[in-house]
Amino acid sequence: MRQQRFCLLLLLLAVVPGLSWAQGVPSPSSEHRAVEVDVQATDGGTAVSAEDAARLGLDSQGAEAKLVPPALVTESPAAWPEGLEGTPGEVTLELLVDAQGAVAEVKVVRAPTEPRLTEAALKAAPGLRFTPATLGGTPVAVRLPFVYRFEPPVQRPATTARLQGEVRARGTRRPLADATLFLDGSAEPSGTVDTRGRFTLEVAPGPHRVEVRAPGHQPATFEETVTEGQSVQVVYRLQPGRVSPYETVVRDERPRTEVTRISLHEQELREVPGTLGDPFRVIMLMPGVGSIASGISYPVVRGSQPAATGFFLDGVRIPMLYHLLLGPAVIHPDFIDTVDFYPGTPPVQFGRVLGGAVEGRLSRPREDRLHFTAYADLLNSGGFIEYPFEETGTSVSVAGRVSYSALLISLGANLLNEPGAENVRANFWDYQARVEQKVGEGRLRLFALGSSDDVGVSPSLQYPGDTGGGVVSRFHRVDLRGTHPLAGGEAEVGFTVGWDQVGLTGETTVARPGGALAVEEAGQYGLEQTSFALRAGWKRRLSETLEVALGGDVEHRRAATVITGQAIAPGYRPDVAQDPLKSPSSLATFSGAYATATWSPAERWLFQPGLRVDAYHLVPGLTHTAVEPRLTVRHRLTDTLTLKGGAGLFHQPPTVLLHLPAVDTAGLRYGLQSGAQFDVGAEWKAFEGLELSGDAFYNPLSRTVEFDVLDVAENRRRGGLAGQDPAASGYAYGFELMARHPLGRDWFGWASYSFLQSRRRVRIDRYGDDNRVVESVEGTLPFAFEQAHVFNAALSYKFDTWTFGTVVHFNTGRPESGQVSTQTHRLVPRADGSQEWVRQDQDRVERLGNFFRVDFRAAKSWAMEDFTLDAYLDVLNISVQQEVFGYDYYHDVAGPVRSPLRLPVVLPMFGLKGTY
Repeated sequence: MRQQRFCLLLLLLAVVPGLSWAQGVPSPSSEHRAVEVDVQATDGGTAVSAEDAARLGLDSQGAEAKLVPPALVTESPAAWPEGLEGTPGEVTLELLVDAQGAVAEVKVVRAPTEPRLTEAALKAAPGLRFTPATLGGTPVAVRLPFVYRFEPPVQRPATTARLQGEVRARGTRRPLADATLFLDGSAEPSGTVDTRGRFTLEVAPGPHRVEVRAPGHQPATFEETVTEGQSVQVVYRLQPGRVSPYETVVRDERPRTEVTRISLHEQELREVPGTLGDPFRVIMLMPGVGSIASGISYPVVRGSQPAATGFFLDGVRIPMLYHLLLGPAVIHPDFIDTVDFYPGTPPVQFGRVLGGAVEGRLSRPREDRLHFTAYADLLNSGGFIEYPFEETGTSVSVAGRVSYSALLISLGANLLNEPGAENVRANFWDYQARVEQKVGEGRLRLFALGSSDDVGVSPSLQYPGDTGGGVVSRFHRVDLRGTHPLAGGEAEVGFTVGWDQVGLTGETTVARPGGALAVEEAGQYGLEQTSFALRAGWKRRLSETLEVALGGDVEHRRAATVITGQAIAPGYRPDVAQDPLKSPSSLATFSGAYATATWSPAERWLFQPGLRVDAYHLVPGLTHTAVEPRLTVRHRLTDTLTLKGGAGLFHQPPTVLLHLPAVDTAGLRYGLQSGAQFDVGAEWKAFEGLELSGDAFYNPLSRTVEFDVLDVAENRRRGGLAGQDPAASGYAYGFELMARHPLGRDWFGWASYSFLQSRRRVRIDRYGDDNRVVESVEGTLPFAFEQAHVFNAALSYKFDTWTFGTVVHFNTGRPESGQVSTQTHRLVPRADGSQEWVRQDQDRVERLGNFFRVDFRAAKSWAMEDFTLDAYLDVLNISVQQEVFGYDYYHDVAGPVRSPLRLPVVLPMFGLKGTY
């Protein structure tokens, strides 16, 4: 502990440097001179003597000669020498304080016996600052004594207590590695935390006040009392400035090598209005994507069939991404880290697709602590749990969801008094489980997922003979993969087992003995498929400019038609050879290999040539081989502008509207679909926070085999098709524009416009006035899924605890071709003067009406001690717009009527989610 005293004597020496003039009396010399005077005490303060006043030319009364002494304004404490033990001491100094108030000279007047105290005083004195002394209003330099009084520091009691603990973010439990602790009001930090947010403070017994600060969080003060020898464990939680902020994420950590890849992360996947918080439904708002109907999440990419787009999960192809009708994707959102969307020219590792590709990348297991989420909304509820075992390096994650939409339909039917609606069912569930293990420098992962949908109408129990039915769709996948460094690169090997089922079920009401009514299964017509797949890949960077990747896969599929009870396949006749699509039992093996190189011969150029070869073998003895060269070129014209282009060949087995197990293997009897894709474009980062991109594409389709789902389900194809070639050809072209603000700075959003044209060269049926086919000619038609203009805009903004977002969507109508809608009819006059509706020729059909909708989302977040709670309202089509799905052609008393079939698909979703 140190003390200092400033003493100004009433009599001291004054030095007036540089005085050339005094009270208007000229100096006999122009040189500066120093004059020493006696300063005396008076009732009015201090003054010089009359003699000195006369010498200075001042008033002999001393009125003009009053001295205003300096005042200390800045202290310069002298520290007690470290390690010194002893008694208090004083050091008296004489200071020369100049006309600016600074210490110009220091002399020792009286020193103690301990020389280290004198050294401390001499070291500290130059740091003193005073107000300048004035003599008669003129700043002067003065000499004055100054005393430093030293006292030994007070010895604190020995530290015998300890505070240990963690600093976490309130709500998320995230360790705050940049936190700082201040003890008992100290201005200096008393401690910091390590990378895991942990700290240890040695303190004296008694009460203490601990203040904790961390960037981006509100400071907090905690009161603690410890006793001698006690060690207290504490957890300090700081309230975040924003709950779940929109933090800028490092996107596209992989080098950009593809022509077009849109990657979405974090809140871009889970907080887009109208998507129900589901990552994969966001694909429906991307450029180049059309839709079957509003709210139905099966993307129509660049005018192709939905089944032409491949869905992948960490490289494993899955049959479908979404539950039937308006359901979410088949995998829990917390399992997804990033979604990559390739609208065209996907890389060579994505094989056996004719269109684009969607890949969900699983999040890496978090190895710090237990994580758990649970949510419930008006459609379904689900949970996710993840736990690491640090001692073994094992992480286990489990998730699942179940819907209760059938219960809601039944409740709604009772409220609206709608008879029969309570028998409607629309149920789904899914599950996912992962076990990941560190093995040396590599990792081993077992991942399983499954999904089930059951949609239909159950028969009533009011009278016997009532019938019902539905559609059941299920699939399961179990994937085991391992990654490990190999030959200077990274190798991966995986094995996948899958099981798929789609079935049409029938039910009927029967009378039991005694008269009781019960529902029994009448039969089932189903398609089942079991698959076994093995894949391997290796990637290595050979130099700073060259990287190579090799891989291959083989998949064996065993498909069968299952018929039970009274059910038969639509159009089934035991005495007639069946169309393969009606009884698609088959054994097939798909195998493929690929190689690609990423080469940067110059700083701004990147070339990625690749080659993929696939073989499709159908028992007995039918094999198709496809060779697919591909090339991507990127040129960074400036630091912000990149030009890009790509081309490739692509093949795929025949497709139906949606994926049906066994159909793609049985359809190999009709050969492969084949086409090319050409894409050119540019990417421009206009400035920080704004990314612009544009793509133009042309996809010639040399051979297509795209079956109408009604052909399969209702046997509408005319006899003899099995002996005909159902192949067609066509092309698609268009361009896409996108402006995007990536996630960060409290908001994200994008706006996109797509111009899409898709044509097919097919045989066109011409109908006579009697509604019969009179001839078939070759012609080019708009494809059934063509939507010429599509516009999407999405915006989401994060306030402190509130989030608001909106989506605007517009699309023009599809052709009313009769494939996924009604078919246009025309009026034909009759002899009696009446008019009759007959089918219009396929090349003259009209289009469905345009559609516009607005979606909305609002969410509120609360940060509890160790978990966050979110409440959200997500409304698809809050604008309540009605989309036209077709037209009804009929006659009433007023004459012929063409009435639009429309429905306002409005899906309000209120839910709660807790995250631990």
